[in-house]
Amino acid sequence: MESAEVSPGPGPASKTDQGEQPHLKADAISFTDGLAVALASTAPAYSLAAVIGSIVVIVGLQAPAALLVAFVPMFFIASAFFYMNKADQDCGTCFAWVTRAIGPQSGWMTGWAICVTGILVVGSLADVAASSFFDLIGADGLMNSTAAVTSTAVLLMLIMTGVCVWGTEISANLQKVLMVVQIVPLMLFIVVALVKVWGGDAPAGSIDPSLSWLNPFNIAAGELTGAMLLAVFIYWGWESAVNLNEETEGDADKPGLAGLISTTLLLITYVGVAFAIVAWGGVSGAEKFNNDATILATYAKEVLGGTLGLLVLLSVVVSALASTQTTILPASRTSLSMARAEAMPHAFGEISGRFFTPVVSTVTIGGLAILWYVPSKLISENFLVDSLSALSLMIAFYYAMTGYACAFYYRRELLKSVRNFLFVGVAPVIGAVLLTYLFVKSLVDWSDPANSASGSSWFGFAPPAVIGIGFLLLGAILLFAWRRHQEEPFFRLRRQIADPGLLSGRAEPAAALTGSDD
Repeated sequence: MESAEVSPGPGPASKTDQGEQPHLKADAISFTDGLAVALASTAPAYSLAAVIGSIVVIVGLQAPAALLVAFVPMFFIASAFFYMNKADQDCGTCFAWVTRAIGPQSGWMTGWAICVTGILVVGSLADVAASSFFDLIGADGLMNSTAAVTSTAVLLMLIMTGVCVWGTEISANLQKVLMVVQIVPLMLFIVVALVKVWGGDAPAGSIDPSLSWLNPFNIAAGELTGAMLLAVFIYWGWESAVNLNEETEGDADKPGLAGLISTTLLLITYVGVAFAIVAWGGVSGAEKFNNDATILATYAKEVLGGTLGLLVLLSVVVSALASTQTTILPASRTSLSMARAEAMPHAFGEISGRFFTPVVSTVTIGGLAILWYVPSKLISENFLVDSLSALSLMIAFYYAMTGYACAFYYRRELLKSVRNFLFVGVAPVIGAVLLTYLFVKSLVDWSDPANSASGSSWFGFAPPAVIGIGFLLLGAILLFAWRRHQEEPFFRLRRQIADPGLLSGRAEPAAALTGSDD
């Protein structure tokens, strides 16, 4: 049971004195660098290509509205990240914050969920980057070869893990270049498609865009829920910028602000592409690409022509490649933070004296991702998709925990102003409740094995449910084993409550009241 007493938590104010030991490099990246990392982590081009056709199948013309509604819980959770980062600039983010607000057991499970996301998703992203690259260069034989795609994906994972070890500045500079390659073709596609539709140069079946497509009340409740289950998680990944909070120059607001701005930019990009897709091909055109990630490349060739259209396919390749690297960052920084707080073996807290990055954590996440990807790929493509689907459970879990933690940590400040009440309390809780609902709804849907890529039945459930819950149960077992074996002080930490001066900037991050918080 989590204790309600107040004592120092695993934040900057309570980290173990490491003497002359290497630490993460302060002021290694700028706000712009962090913003690029946040955007790249979501893999916008690939994410859109993967789900936009299916969303149109579910809600038709209202696809932009579904993307707009899906943005709401993510923006609300981004608000929680912003305010919790003001309290604790710990690279472990959700792990440290949930530990501070709710307790060490909840914090440990939250950190575990973040680490699992890295293991589950990195291989899938590298796989997409490899197969899309072969498609781009017209190497159909290699694209259809499991051996070629798998070996190339593993090579990409090794390279990107190496980049993460090499240094945060190198990673951020690479992401800025890759982000331009992703976003510019998408913006070009949006503008040209809509101009051609309005000008009458689009093919038969095109539809003039309408602002009514943004109205979510034109969608039946069941259809909206189905679309949100697909759409909400394409916003996932922006928090990578906040995981770099100890390495970002400027005050405590900068990493959280990068998260807020990145989600807003993603909304604009996603809604713009949805408008362009629906307007250009109509609902019937997009419906042909249900569960087919080639929709963007196909439409881009029609809109921009063969040569320029390849830029959009290139953006999908780069999108998956960039996210392969940036998705390693949150998991590696979280495991570093957990080791530093004595919630994991100390080896995970080792930092390179040459590169100032968490070498052991980074290499471990990259290595485990490869070990998960290769067997999954060789078992079947559908199993790989099922394991990726299980990712949504991990994301919903740790995002929801962060939303609840924010409101609970600042609970004594919520009635002191309208801003505090709405943005520090209500918004994070609404975001958390919505994500909790999506977590439960996903499990309910996966109680029917037919609702999965493979259609297989594991213990009477679809594979994504078994994989997701299985990893959470494994985390609980490891938590119990670590607590019983180590008797580490981490598990004796007490819940805290926010210092009244945190929100106004009058108190230092990680400050907490003394005494009981009852």
